[in-house]
Amino acid sequence: MTLAAQSTGFLSPTGVEIAFVLVGLATLGAALVSVTTKQLVHAALWLVVALGGLAVEYLLLTAEFIAWVQVLIYVGSVVVLLLFGLMLTKAPIGRSPDSDSGNRPVALAVALAAAAALVWVVVDAFRTTWIDLDGPARGSTQVSGEILFRHWVLPFEALSVLLLAALVGAIVLAKKKNGDER
Repeated sequence: MTLAAQSTGFLSPTGVEIAFVLVGLATLGAALVSVTTKQLVHAALWLVVALGGLAVEYLLLTAEFIAWVQVLIYVGSVVVLLLFGLMLTKAPIGRSPDSDSGNRPVALAVALAAAAALVWVVVDAFRTTWIDLDGPARGSTQVSGEILFRHWVLPFEALSVLLLAALVGAIVLAKKKNGDER
C-alpha cells in the first residue's frame, strides 16, 4: 500500500475526530444555553455541562493532565463557588424580570466582536507555528506540567486570589445592610 492509502484525509475522518466534533457541538450547545437561559441556577448547571465537555475534548486530544485540571478546578471549584455565591446572596431561583436588561442585541454585537477579535489574535499568533510530530508529546502530563508551572504560576495565583475575593464578597453581600447577620 502506498502512504496516501494508509493516511486518513479530510473526507475520511477517524472515530476520534468524529467524537471530537460531536462533543464540541454538544459543548457549544450547552454554552449557548448557559448564557441565554433566564434562570441563574440552570445557567450554572449548563456551565457544568459545557466545562465538562471541554474536559472531554482535552481527553480526546490526549492532554489528560489538562483535562483533570479542567474537571477539578473549573467544574469542581468554580461552579461550586458560583452556586454558593447564588445561595449566599439569595439570588432568585426561578425566572426574574430583573435579570434581563433588554440589551440582548448590544450584548450579541459585543460578543461577536470579541469572538472575532479572539479568533484573529489566535490565528495571527499561530500562523507560522508548526507542530513537531517527532518531538515529545505536547499533551503529556510531564510536558504540560512543566510548561504550566514554570510559565503560568502567576496567573494561577491571581485566579485563586480572585476566587477568594469573590467568595468574601458574596459573604459580605449576604449580610443585611444594617449590619445584623441573618
